[in-house]
Amino acid sequence: MPDLSGPPFRADHVGSLLRPQALHDARARHAAGRLDDAELRGIEDEAIVEAVRLQGDVGLATATDGEFRRATWHMDFIYAIGGISKVAGEGRTVHFTNADGSIDWAPAGLHVDGPLSIDQPIFGADFDFLQSVVSEQQTAKLTIPSPSMVHYRGGAAAIDPAVYPDEDSFWDALSAAYRQQVQGIAARGCRYLQLDDTSLAYLNDPAQRAELAGQGRDAEHQHERYIRQINAALTDRPEGLTVTTHLCRGNFRSSWAAEGGYDFVAEALFGGLDVDGFFLEFDDARSGTFEPLRFVPPGKRVVLGLVTTKRPDLESKDDLKRRIDEAAEFVPLEQLALSPQCGFSSTVEGNALTRDDQIAKLELVVETAQEVWG
Repeated sequence: MPDLSGPPFRADHVGSLLRPQALHDARARHAAGRLDDAELRGIEDEAIVEAVRLQGDVGLATATDGEFRRATWHMDFIYAIGGISKVAGEGRTVHFTNADGSIDWAPAGLHVDGPLSIDQPIFGADFDFLQSVVSEQQTAKLTIPSPSMVHYRGGAAAIDPAVYPDEDSFWDALSAAYRQQVQGIAARGCRYLQLDDTSLAYLNDPAQRAELAGQGRDAEHQHERYIRQINAALTDRPEGLTVTTHLCRGNFRSSWAAEGGYDFVAEALFGGLDVDGFFLEFDDARSGTFEPLRFVPPGKRVVLGLVTTKRPDLESKDDLKRRIDEAAEFVPLEQLALSPQCGFSSTVEGNALTRDDQIAKLELVVETAQEVWG
């Protein structure tokens, strides 16, 4: 049973932070060839030091690097896996929705064209730097996409049958590669690892399941396969490593891709996924009710994402406390924690908030958690 005094913390956050303008400018100069790799990394280092200080100043025990070295929360990692190639023009278009309309995003695709491996931990040097600048009061957290995201983005069509003639062999190799990642990053001192996974939340949406079924996939049982493969990736994980997962319905420029509560996956997910905690978004009616939390077993923490990162409006502390009480009807209060619903900048573009809005949201999380749990 995990130690509920450690991570995930009563006041926590998902991971990504708004990129400062200086970092946007540096990336533009780098893309234009006016800044070399070393110079860009130095500017990233400076921005990360400031981000770690910001997290400490608002009272968070968790410290991430804000995902400042990435373009997206998931694809930078996925393209670094041995055996996966980036394929321009073949990505599946994702339809995002917001209060004003919709946005289509078409990231590059991927192709599994060689044996999958992670010989050295991806983001290993990045984590080393983060670890070197956190204070004694902070725990460095690394966020990476879950194994499910490799499959959800491409499916069987993205796998070269000459490399993996069936999906079972592909999954065995992918989970083995992730085991290399988990064990390798723990060996570098990581004690807090988060597997970000939109697929297990998307599958709650009947429209998403219908889309997968139209591609010939087993939409009704896909989540069960994903849970088994994440567990395989976490087999023999090092003692002392806390692993959480974050499940959201899309987060791109203040827009979302899926709707619906966690009901469809809840029993298999909460009862079967071998993680210590779940970061779940519950920031609006689109996210469903707290009722699926009845399947959460003792000893696992649920981090309630009640504070939205999609809008600058600041939530009422009283409303947050009321909603925590409502969630506590389904899972004991001592197993609950509080966070923003998602990252502030899952992609480099970021959500439609200011840095001051971001700080106010994080401070609200910390203050509310202190008043609820002490």
